[in-house]
Formats: sequence, C-alpha cells, structure tokens
Amino acid sequence: DYAAPRTRLPGGGGAPEIASLSQKVFVTMKQSLRSMVEEIDFVTSFGHGNGAGDRAAIGLTTFGPAALITDLALWEPDPETAELTVTSLHPGIDRQAVQDQCGWPVRFAEGLVESPLPTEEELSALREIKARTEKAHAPRP
Repeated sequence: DYAAPRTRLPGGGGAPEIASLSQKVFVTMKQSLRSMVEEIDFVTSFGHGNGAGDRAAIGLTTFGPAALITDLALWEPDPETAELTVTSLHPGIDRQAVQDQCGWPVRFAEGLVESPLPTEEELSALREIKARTEKAHAPRP
C-alpha cells in the first residue's frame, strides 16, 4: 500500500531511469529471505512486471533485467514468461540452499549448470573495482 508502506526511503537514486532506459540491466545482491520476498509494497524500478509483455504494455522498449546474480546462483528471465529462473548454481551450492533463502517456490532451469569459477583476469578486475569504490567512499580528512 503506497499510502502506508512498511518502509519509505528518500528516493530511487536514479534506479528507475536505469531500469527503464538501459538496454539490459544486471542486478547483484545477497540472497536472503529478507531480500527475496514474494510480495512488495512498492516498485521503485520496473523489471518484467507480471510477465512477458508487461514492459511493452507501458511503453518500455528495452529488455530490462537480463540477470540477477546472487551469492548463491544466477537467475535469468524465462524467454517465454519472463519469470526469474535459476540457471546456474555457484560451486558448493545446491537447490535446497537457494530455496531456503527465497520467499517463493524457486523455478530451476531444466539445463541447470554449475557456475564457472572466476578467472584470474576477472578476479583482478573485481579487486580493482573494489579498491576504487573503497577509495571513493573513504572518509575525507
């Protein structure tokens, strides 16, 4: 209920524009029962709505969320329904671990695979991004 939300934050910080205008969006987050809820009070950034065709119905011409990458799995929209589906489990993670941290019945792809480990080049790039981010957000003297 917009008039009486459980939590109200000050704004989307540009997220609605990014989600609407970017050709594809990749979302990263820690997967937990707190973050993976079946129903929400308010939508800040439009994803795929209730299914395939909802973006076009409101005039959006971009694809929208192409992937949700959590600490447990890779989720991708089903090509026909746009329902987020687990397509890859990270090493050491099983289906039950994903389901235990999700507030709705998880759909797993028929061709479910294990996520590949990152390459040294990918790890190096991630470490560089992390260092730059920490520097940008460090307290100023």
